[in-house]
Amino acid sequence: MSTVIDQRLVSLDEPIGADKAAVIRALAGAVVAAGRATDTDALFADAWAREEKDSTGVPGGIAIPHAKSDAVTEPTLAAARLPEGVDFGSFDGPADLVFLIAVPTASTQDHLAVLSTLARSLIDEEFVAALRSAPDTASFVALVEGALQPKEEPAATPAAAAAAPAASAAATGSSAATEHAPVLIAVTACPTGIAHTYMAADALAAAAKKAGVELHVETQGSSGSTPLSPEVIARADAVVFAVDVDVRDKSRFAGKPVVQGPVKRGIDHPAEMIDEAVAAIGDPAATRVQGDATTETAAAASANEHFGQKVKRVLLTGVSYMIPFVAGGGLLIALGFLFGGYDITATAGEIVLTNSLFNLPEGGLLVYLGAVFFQIGAISMGFLVPALAGYIAYAIADRPGIAPGFVAGSVAGLMGAGFIGGLVGGLLAGWVALMFARLDVPRWLRGLMPVVIIPLVASIVASGLMIVVLGGPIAALSTALNDWLAGLSGAAAVVLGLILGAMMGFDLGGPVNKVAYSFAVAGLGAATVENQAPLMIMAAVMAAGMVPPLAMALATVLDRKLFTPVERENGKAAWLLGAAFISEGAIPFAAADLFRVIPAMILGGAVAGAICMGMGVTSQAPHGGIFVFFAIGNLLWFVLAIVAGAVVGALMVIALKRWAHRRTVREEVAEGEPSIVAA
Repeated sequence: MSTVIDQRLVSLDEPIGADKAAVIRALAGAVVAAGRATDTDALFADAWAREEKDSTGVPGGIAIPHAKSDAVTEPTLAAARLPEGVDFGSFDGPADLVFLIAVPTASTQDHLAVLSTLARSLIDEEFVAALRSAPDTASFVALVEGALQPKEEPAATPAAAAAAPAASAAATGSSAATEHAPVLIAVTACPTGIAHTYMAADALAAAAKKAGVELHVETQGSSGSTPLSPEVIARADAVVFAVDVDVRDKSRFAGKPVVQGPVKRGIDHPAEMIDEAVAAIGDPAATRVQGDATTETAAAASANEHFGQKVKRVLLTGVSYMIPFVAGGGLLIALGFLFGGYDITATAGEIVLTNSLFNLPEGGLLVYLGAVFFQIGAISMGFLVPALAGYIAYAIADRPGIAPGFVAGSVAGLMGAGFIGGLVGGLLAGWVALMFARLDVPRWLRGLMPVVIIPLVASIVASGLMIVVLGGPIAALSTALNDWLAGLSGAAAVVLGLILGAMMGFDLGGPVNKVAYSFAVAGLGAATVENQAPLMIMAAVMAAGMVPPLAMALATVLDRKLFTPVERENGKAAWLLGAAFISEGAIPFAAADLFRVIPAMILGGAVAGAICMGMGVTSQAPHGGIFVFFAIGNLLWFVLAIVAGAVVGALMVIALKRWAHRRTVREEVAEGEPSIVAA
């Protein structure tokens, strides 16, 4: 890799501008003069756009304006040591050391990592002092190049091997701490992910070390990111987000106290953020990360992801992004039926196009509103398969995979391949996009790859294969599956409901629960007035998922003495959680008594699922519990199924707690044999 800085790009003790705009423009001109960019105005505009989002001045009299720009042909670092400081927005005063980082829009990870290394070096006071005292440009460049060099690791020794875990933690942004110190995790990210992301990480790590706090930092920057392991996340007491953009996979941290601020705050005031995070640990009123922390997202965060885990992650990513389309669309269709009747399916399109509030159709206002709701819902449901495929491809290849995935999903719909075709099309599009993204192409072509070449080629390959080869067989398979589901009745339907219900109670929001739920949601797109089987499956899954919290809430009422005061309080909240179809409401009970709670939840969920399927209950809504009663067909049996499942689950958990109990040490000694622990 060529050097990113030379003497032509360094200005020492020369007045190159009276304000930060003039300084940035002068440095951009130096980059162009050195033959590393083509247009001073374009480079300045991109750097200034970044500057307007948030000032790039950092403590210590330093500024790091930076930008990704199509005008840049080679990753470059330009620097100026100013005779008088210029205000770059840092809280501690003007900057006399200014570094302009200029990179092409499509830069390699290696170049970005090198430039990020420099940004982290600027936290080192000795390095900054050496830059300020450098006698000439050659010395200045030598100092910078030295900071950019990878550091050699010392040879391993027995003592070093024993200290390896600590060294590894330090390398990832963790600070040593005492055994009982608070454990924090932090995420840092800025729009370009070149400089501030890494400086904030180092500043937070230094502040945590000084405070005696154990800290693990995940930098979500342009030079790559190593996600925090699920084990570290599980141990953490609180979270610090120093970010200017959305945190990727935020649901991994769901439920933990959080302190959030701009990435500049992580650089300027790291100690304050650390102190606030520590204070939030014991504060029940502290803001917490919203979302649903699942095993799937934790697995996605693991650096050592197995093939099976990766496939599961990308498929569930597609399902998670698809659900909002299904949720909104399903509820709107349900409202359409409520206002316009089931015949609205045949006339909704014509009514919407030919009528209005001032020209109501036959049947009046309710029929018109029913047609409007139904038509919007049908359009939303039409995105089900394209969104599934698009975000599966996104999970594999990031943004270059989205367009090919959506196209492949649309082709799957055209071919009648249904959600199975969407799964296959998304996987194909993502894989092709990923393969092309990994190609080593000439520099002049890199900028076109993510926006033109990859979407074009991946769309041709994935959608072409769907049309020419795969669409027909998958459509036949989908038709056979839909016919089988539509023909379910009697014992077969009951067995399917029993299995799905048991899966919903098995791990209360974990992977088995999510597989059953994903199966139900993915099938909603195949539902028609004639084929109600997918809606029956959705109702069975929702009813079974409502049972665990309700069963535990009921159990705390029926036999209070079997539960601790804390569990009885959790039981009060579980009524509402269960009614809203939030299975995780039973997790506190299961965590405290796994082997007696989970079997009861499996049985209760199985009962509810079997009754729903056997009695033909349907749900056009994928979530909401009892609060979407208007979207439930055969509502009375839906309620009775939930009540039956909750009663069975509650009675079983009470029975297990009464008669399947741990034996005491005294009992073991008296009988002279080891105990068989039931829980």
